[in-house]
Amino acid sequence: MKAMYYDAFEKVPEIKVLPDPKPSENGVVIKVEATGLCRSDWHGWMGHDADIRLPHVPGHELAGTIAAAGRGVLRYKVGDRVTVPFVSGCGRCAECRSGNQQVCEAQFQPGFTHWGSFAEYVAIDFADQNLVHLPESMDFATAASLGCRFATSFRAVADQARVKGGEWVAVHGCGGVGLSAIMIAAALGANPIAIDISEEKLAFARKLGAVAAINGKETADVAEAVREITKGGAHVSIDALGSPVTCFNSIKNLRRRGRHVQVGLMLAEHATPEIPMAQVIGHELEIYGSHGMQAWRYDAMLAMITAGKLNPKQLIGREISLEEAVPALVTMDRATDLGISVITRF
Repeated sequence: MKAMYYDAFEKVPEIKVLPDPKPSENGVVIKVEATGLCRSDWHGWMGHDADIRLPHVPGHELAGTIAAAGRGVLRYKVGDRVTVPFVSGCGRCAECRSGNQQVCEAQFQPGFTHWGSFAEYVAIDFADQNLVHLPESMDFATAASLGCRFATSFRAVADQARVKGGEWVAVHGCGGVGLSAIMIAAALGANPIAIDISEEKLAFARKLGAVAAINGKETADVAEAVREITKGGAHVSIDALGSPVTCFNSIKNLRRRGRHVQVGLMLAEHATPEIPMAQVIGHELEIYGSHGMQAWRYDAMLAMITAGKLNPKQLIGREISLEEAVPALVTMDRATDLGISVITRF
């Protein structure tokens, strides 16, 4: 198979021909039709993820068709159109049995714990527990864009934050995760506020449902600006970027008994951010993490998409080739692209 490959962190990846994967007894091999380029892939390439063992093939947001299946796979067959959550579960541990595969004790993640989807083929174990059938009406590029950012945002907004109609939702960072969160919050009847340092991204966020926008570069006190707009603070605040500044502001801008959800990764030197703990205690704030979404929960998200209440295709900025993904990956920390880049040509 043709794949993106690197054998050292921070070394520019190569496009190579590598052995095709084979399915395990309870797994499948998926022919990758589309795969999203995500900031998590950049973190992996930088060496921020301890699960990665070199040499490595990145990529974790994927959609395609099953090319081969192990003898133990019961619910899926060759030719099925599928996607998979970027966090997959073993199906046997206590967390999986409780329906929380996203925090499985033995979780695996394509593109991190094993070779990923920046390739023509990718192997996925425990297929019956982790795959998701795709609606025939959904194109592969849109399906691939769901795998990390959109699905993670859906769980963050709908399940972890428990967003309700009429609530104020502050979203810090208008990359793929943040824009997804804004669209989902608006679809649930909430009032999203977009916060970013790019006027272009803030304008796009308004098109997706943001009722107000704050430019963090031009605003002296972001938390106070949110408080003024909401007349007391946000009911829910989401750090969709993952930096000490956005994490602090997201907690600081909450009203009493507000809920903060941390979605943006906090890795390397950002792993231990300062938080306003006195406010957390005194105002009885709730702080949650959000790490992917279970395969069984995709039904609710897909139902909203097929009903036209959510349109993740709007978030796709450009479709690129596997070769074009190499410079896109290594410059992702400096990228100013609007929307998600998806690899659709291999």
